[in-house]
Amino acid sequence: MIDRLLDLLAGRGEWASEKRVNDLPLAVAALLVELARMDDKVDAGERRTIEQLLARMFSLAPQSAQSLVERADREMQRSTQYFPFTQEICRHSSPEMRVQIIEMLWTVAYADGALNPDEDALIRQIAGLIQVSDWDRGAARKRALEKLANNEGEQERRSSHTPLPLGGEAG
Repeated sequence: MIDRLLDLLAGRGEWASEKRVNDLPLAVAALLVELARMDDKVDAGERRTIEQLLARMFSLAPQSAQSLVERADREMQRSTQYFPFTQEICRHSSPEMRVQIIEMLWTVAYADGALNPDEDALIRQIAGLIQVSDWDRGAARKRALEKLANNEGEQERRSSHTPLPLGGEAG
């Protein structure tokens, strides 16, 4: 009994209430879903953004990404803590991938057009739990905002594009 307690305190054991995730895509998806729920609603744009980010990171088909998000949502509704998810990320991802995960979180946070203070606080908390520095967290935020601005600019160019007249240049 004492050996078990010492193992737990030294980080060599597992608390009985602690459930291991053992699934990196699920861990990442769960944190993305939880972030999207911070403002009490997950709109279609946020969900689509989460699915696209997961599909890109883990090379998933669209249907697989949708299933993963649904599974992650169920897991987060049952979970009372982030630790199993952040522990899975620390255990099975490189430092570079953890920074990329923070960038994904920023992308989801801004997907609805506004950053909620609770979203900002959660990203800060998760960054600490997965050992991403404040500097890397800030750089990831900047990259996410730049990508969102570039995507919006590209969409505006597409929607305002007027075809050139046949046989010549616009004048």
